[in-house]
Amino acid sequence: MGTSSSVRFAESVRIVAAEARRLGLIVPAFRSPPSLPQFDRTIARRPDPADCTISIRVVGRPFAAVQADIVEGTLLVNQRSPEQDCELRRALWAILSVRGATESGPTLVAA
Repeated sequence: MGTSSSVRFAESVRIVAAEARRLGLIVPAFRSPPSLPQFDRTIARRPDPADCTISIRVVGRPFAAVQADIVEGTLLVNQRSPEQDCELRRALWAILSVRGATESGPTLVAA
């Protein structure tokens, strides 16, 4: 029996959050599902970026899309330059791959 999507979501969030903190980034709160059913990802912004919440739909989506929303949500909250985002995106995907949290294990390659 495979791991449930909610457990995989929680583990992916934990991995990305730990790496984001190590890189000096703000880590938003994550939850599932979004309260607006027509969206796969929503962002509740607050004056303090650390208080933002990223809501992600997990059920009925490819898990790579869920992980992309975790990575992109983290980057959106931090509001870095496009060049910095590119470097940070690579680092966050790399840690997901190394930790085996990607859909097909450490072999998944994503942009």
